[in-house]
Amino acid sequence: MGEEESFTGIDNAAIYILQNVNLPVMDRAKTNVALLAVCQALSMTSVVVLFTVAALIGQKLATDPSLATLPLALMQLAVMLATIPASLLMKQKGRRFGFVVGTLIGIVGIALAVAAVLIQSFTLFCTGTILMGVFNGFSGFYRFAAADAADESFRAQAISLVVAGGVVAAVLGPNLASSLKDGLAAEFGGSLLSIIVLQVVVLALLPSIKIPPLTAAEKKARGRSLAKIMQQPIFIVAAMGSMVGYGIMALIMTATPLAMVAIPHPFHSAASVIQWHVLGMFAPSFFTGFLIARFGVLTIILGGVLLNLLAIAINLSGTTIAHFLIALTVLGIGWNFMFVGSTTLLTEAYAPAEKAQTQAIHDFLMFGFVTAATFLSGRLLNSVSWAAVNYAGVPFLLMMLAAVLWLQRQRRSTRGLSPLS
Repeated sequence: MGEEESFTGIDNAAIYILQNVNLPVMDRAKTNVALLAVCQALSMTSVVVLFTVAALIGQKLATDPSLATLPLALMQLAVMLATIPASLLMKQKGRRFGFVVGTLIGIVGIALAVAAVLIQSFTLFCTGTILMGVFNGFSGFYRFAAADAADESFRAQAISLVVAGGVVAAVLGPNLASSLKDGLAAEFGGSLLSIIVLQVVVLALLPSIKIPPLTAAEKKARGRSLAKIMQQPIFIVAAMGSMVGYGIMALIMTATPLAMVAIPHPFHSAASVIQWHVLGMFAPSFFTGFLIARFGVLTIILGGVLLNLLAIAINLSGTTIAHFLIALTVLGIGWNFMFVGSTTLLTEAYAPAEKAQTQAIHDFLMFGFVTAATFLSGRLLNSVSWAAVNYAGVPFLLMMLAAVLWLQRQRRSTRGLSPLS
């Protein structure tokens, strides 16, 4: 489709929705952001379905219960390893091409996971989650694609709105996981099969997305060295915010279904808690961008740190369904503030020619930490306790609190200095 051709019905609906919230950007940019939000929503729904059932599947298939979260840890490891090649591929071939490649890999991965539960193979299930991790490594760049499509005045809102696509994941993901749990001969097979359908829809939407590619000059430009970029206070705090926010969320969320079922609470209650958690993760994105514009990005990141600490305090105060539900919802909101805030802060750390390598190393570090947290989650829960899972997050959140306050002092002492200098 050429830029001057008529928009599809989806495009027109997207423009209508975004025009009615008075966002000050051109129609084409609005359309791109809306379509990216839909693709993000469907991709996140796929991941939420997998996160809701993967630890329970792992527990059934693994010979050692402490390995229940290994499939998810391997998935996060694959995300980490995929981020750099995914970013570099998108730099050369474009965002849309990269998203198509990632989606196809995810479809293959989940097909293997479905086969694994049918033949009861833990190894094959781990293989499927690894490929789903590669898929997630590609889909994580939807938020950066939104930043590419928006001008500076709209960038925080664009990132926030694409992340808000996860609201669909909050509603749809746990419901699919629960309602289709017995949809195939093997338990949870139907839940996994729904992911393939979601990703086929993404493949149908991707051709309509138009993201401005790098110019030839930008592709050839060398920019600063990665080491110099990473030495910036802005990069350090942005990377720490994403690592700690995402890592602590994964640490606690991964263990939650296992902890609830062990008490025992019924699986549908665990799925409901995950649903509210994911809603907490993404619903605030409808206004997080505006909060950043109003109060500043560091204030929002700081708020996310405090919310995470509050969630841990609630988890430690009891193990009723209400405790789990409230704590995981607060944890989700804290993740949103830290993740959207850190992503927005990161865009200040690089010039156009530097964005591929900067975004890649940022996500590499983030998912490296998430991988360790996901694997540690199952080990701590099985070997120590649910309380230990929560206590493990406190030191990292306190370090993040200190880092934000440090950058605030740095900014005050260097007022007027360009972040790219």
